[in-house]
Amino acid sequence: MTVVASNYARAANDLYQTEPWATEAFIRQFPVRGMTVWEPAAGNHLMADVLREHGASVCTSDITVYDRPHNALFDFLLDRPHSEPSIQAIITNPPYGKSNRDAVKFARLALERCDGLVALLLTAKFDFGKTRADLFRNNPRFWAKIALVDRIQWFPGDTSGTEDHAWYVWGPKGAVYTPRMLWEGREPARVAA
Repeated sequence: MTVVASNYARAANDLYQTEPWATEAFIRQFPVRGMTVWEPAAGNHLMADVLREHGASVCTSDITVYDRPHNALFDFLLDRPHSEPSIQAIITNPPYGKSNRDAVKFARLALERCDGLVALLLTAKFDFGKTRADLFRNNPRFWAKIALVDRIQWFPGDTSGTEDHAWYVWGPKGAVYTPRMLWEGREPARVAA
């Protein structure tokens, strides 16, 4: 498959809503029941709703309000709340920015602000490149990459997405993880009999 640029016109603080199946694909590998989760790029809460349905307590924040209010309103990349939520995980689809620069900054800040699980939905090639070694190769917290075998459709219409995505997961501080590669899609993988 060829990755092509989207014809969708970008706008400031644009809303990229994560289809529920993408969050469920993450939860199949990393259950969230009983966890306190911060979703700092919550948009219209599609991801937060799925996390709640699977037993997580979710605190939402974002740079702006779209259709649903958040627990807090601020820019994760620029501002730091006076008292951060008591959280066990940050799980989100962060803004990517040009050449993924915002996503890199978001990942570093998430790891700094959360001693627990950090899971970010990013482009499938996000882990490529030596400038991100601190996030992957040289990071004892890096735990897993979950490649999504189906493409996410970000905008209304009949076409599928134009880019591949994956979940990147870092474990809680204090442990060293052996990174693993996983695959998930819209439906759970079937085990051959």
